[in-house]
Amino acid sequence: MAPWSPESPQLYELETVLKDGSGKEEDDLIDRVGFREIRILGRDLLLNGRKLFVKGFCRHEDHPQFGCALPYAAIQYDLMTAKDLGANSIRTSHYPNDEIFLDLCDEQGILVWEENHARGLSEENMRNPNFERQCEDCIREMITAHYNHPSIYIWGILNECASNTEYGESCYAAQYALIQELDPSRPRSSASCQFKTDRCFGYPEVVSYNIYPKWYHDTPVKEYLEDLYRWVQKDTEGAGKPFLVTEIGAGAIYGYRTPYKVKGSEEYQAETLKEQIEAVFSQEGCSGIYIWQFCDIRVCDSWFGTRPRTMNNKGIVDEYRRPKLSYETVRELFLGKENYR
Repeated sequence: MAPWSPESPQLYELETVLKDGSGKEEDDLIDRVGFREIRILGRDLLLNGRKLFVKGFCRHEDHPQFGCALPYAAIQYDLMTAKDLGANSIRTSHYPNDEIFLDLCDEQGILVWEENHARGLSEENMRNPNFERQCEDCIREMITAHYNHPSIYIWGILNECASNTEYGESCYAAQYALIQELDPSRPRSSASCQFKTDRCFGYPEVVSYNIYPKWYHDTPVKEYLEDLYRWVQKDTEGAGKPFLVTEIGAGAIYGYRTPYKVKGSEEYQAETLKEQIEAVFSQEGCSGIYIWQFCDIRVCDSWFGTRPRTMNNKGIVDEYRRPKLSYETVRELFLGKENYR
C-alpha cells in the first residue's frame, strides 16, 4: 500500500461489519484511513523516514458570516488559501476541530496539530475542581473520534497554561500520560509561553514555544530565539528533543498602510514576519514554525478589550479572508522552504 504524505495523500476505505451469532449482518462502519509513520529520531521529526520541516498556521474556527460553525465551502476555502501560502500544516488552536476539516486535511495532505481545549490558564484557573476532569474528557473524546485521521501527526494540550508551577506540572503529567495510554503512535507536545521557567519538558516528545519578539518586546528575533533554544538544550529535560515554534507573528489592521511602518500597519507586519520566519528557518535544531495566525478573529472585550476592533489582528488575511501585505511575504518564504530537510 502507498503511504500517506503531503505530496501524495493516499487514502483507503476500511469497512467493519457487525454480525449476529448466525452470521447475519446487523451493522457496518466504513472509515477512511491512511498509512504513514511519524517517528522521533533525536532532534528530528520523521515522516515516513524523512526529516520533516513544518510550515504552518494556527487557525481558529471563526468567520464573520458563520461564527464558529463554518460550512464545507468556507473550510475548504481556508485550506486552499493556506496551501497557496505554501503551508503544509495547520494547528487547531485551541480545541479539537470539525470532522469536515480533518477529512479535508486527510484528502489534501495537510498535517494537523490537534489539541485539547485549555488555553492561557493560571494555576488558580487550573485548580478549579472541574478542570482536570474536563481536560481529560476532551482528550478521550478527541483521540477516540479522530484516531484514524492520518493528517493528525501530533497531539497537543494546555496552550500557554501554568507549566511553570508544581501544581501545573501535575496536570501536564496526568494529561500526557492519558494521551500515551490512548495513542502511543503519535508524539505529544504543548505550546509554552513560560520563558526559561517551564518545568514540563520531560514529559512530551516535542518541545514547543510561543514567542513574539518584535511585537510584545523589541528584542531582535534571532538573538531571542537562539537564547531560548540554548536554554532548552542546556538546562531542561527538553534537551535533544525536536523543537517547534508554535506561535510567532505581529498584528496589522487590514487597510492600514503607512510608510512609517508603525506597529499595527500592514508594512510593519510584513517586515516583522520576514525577520521572524527567516530566524526560525535558520535556527539549528528547529523543526518548524506555526504563524499566529491564519485569519483575524474576534476576541472577548472583557479580557482583550484594549485590542483594536475587539479583534486579534495578527491574521495573514483579515476576518473576511482579504490578504494583507504580509501574504506575499509569507508565501515567498514558505514556498522557498522544502517540506523535508
